[in-house]
Amino acid sequence: MKKIYFLLLLCINVIKVNAQIYETDHISMHSNWFDSAVVAEPAYGIKYNGIWGYAAGGHEYALVGSTAGVYFVDVTNPTAPVTADFVAGHRDQCIWREIKTYSHYAYLISDDASPNSFQIVDLQYLPDSVHVVADYNTLFERGHTIFIDGNKMYIGIARGGMFTSTASMAVFSLANPEVPVFLRSINNDYPSLLTYNQVHDMFVKNDTVYASCAYDGLFIFKYDSVLNHFNLLSSLTTYPDQGYNHSSALTDDSQTLVFMDEVPAGKAVKVVDVSDLQNMVVTSTFKSNVGPTPHNPFIVGNTCYIAYYLDGLQVYDVSDPYLPVRIGYFDTHYQEPLGGPYPSLAYQGAWGAYPYLPSGNVLVSDMQNGLYVLDVTTMTGLSHPTTENQTVVFPNPAQAGEIIRIKSTKFKNQEVVISIIDALGKVVSKSTTTFNEFLDLNTSKLASGVYTLQMVGGGDHVERRVVITTL
Repeated sequence: MKKIYFLLLLCINVIKVNAQIYETDHISMHSNWFDSAVVAEPAYGIKYNGIWGYAAGGHEYALVGSTAGVYFVDVTNPTAPVTADFVAGHRDQCIWREIKTYSHYAYLISDDASPNSFQIVDLQYLPDSVHVVADYNTLFERGHTIFIDGNKMYIGIARGGMFTSTASMAVFSLANPEVPVFLRSINNDYPSLLTYNQVHDMFVKNDTVYASCAYDGLFIFKYDSVLNHFNLLSSLTTYPDQGYNHSSALTDDSQTLVFMDEVPAGKAVKVVDVSDLQNMVVTSTFKSNVGPTPHNPFIVGNTCYIAYYLDGLQVYDVSDPYLPVRIGYFDTHYQEPLGGPYPSLAYQGAWGAYPYLPSGNVLVSDMQNGLYVLDVTTMTGLSHPTTENQTVVFPNPAQAGEIIRIKSTKFKNQEVVISIIDALGKVVSKSTTTFNEFLDLNTSKLASGVYTLQMVGGGDHVERRVVITTL
């Protein structure tokens, strides 16, 4: 087994915006949004937490968790975010809020003590407003993390409601998105497997669950939807620089998993070859700097975006799992210099990120400083259109086999060359057509992943990022 441990120290560029100095490399800032009325919770001084994104009707949104609830921020114009709505939680001073979307719904959870609840929000009325369609604690009152795979919703560390004791992980059907139905808990099939009874977070693809199980390590389960049963496929209970296994993300080709250990502070990021689940290999480990802690990873193709607490957003190319390379960063937590010094318990800086918007802009939530909308075009090489509203792709994300509709005023009545390019730069589809007001594309031949939709015609060139998922 080849193991590589290295510390990357790059030349630091700085940009000064609104009297703040941000250390950055190959990433620039469109804007920084925050609500000055948000009150920090008293334990760690956290104001903002989980983040997710949503795109529909030509608009893009950031869904930003805070101590008091969730903000729905229109970031269609990335330089001028606008608060579209706010949904209050059942309590304030929340350290944890997590958000995910399915269809035109957002699912909001929190793991703070009672009174608490599970909320479902209908997003179809944006940009005007959002509508809360469910707010209750009969399924569960608290949950630490949430992941949606197709029409299934996974909750890590579910408590209250139907669970008389903690469910380390539970899965629900979203066949009716407004009425989730409980299917199964890990505890039903493996009641004593996990010493700490925690699936802190999970990455799920086609019912294969890469479960970060706290101090127990990494476990891989398969949910059998026919038998309604979890099967343990593999585990990694001992690995280099081990700590509290916090969260993970999988490359689009399902060959490489990147995971974080949050506690104690300063643990390295692990890169794992998961092509053979019976022989998983830690191929490399790395740190942005000596002090800060990696929190949550998000992968597009082989590009890993890491919310890295006090070191902000760190971005690595993991196409070679034995030699990850940092290709960019933006330190959202300007209060500390990149690399230190750091307090011993530093729940500050970047909590989460969202790199899946059609525009290619990346959203980051900083626990003290709010929402950052970042431009990564210098890093990725993808160009933004000059006017975002001229070409719209929906639905996006789309499920494989679903019809994607392109609406564009830029190419109306023109002959256009349309190419679909995968994350490795390979053209997987190319055609020429006369564009009217709409154009429909069938995605049945596309695997799940992130693609660039390229349109060239009449002297114009437009690119949109398209995300394809599978049930």
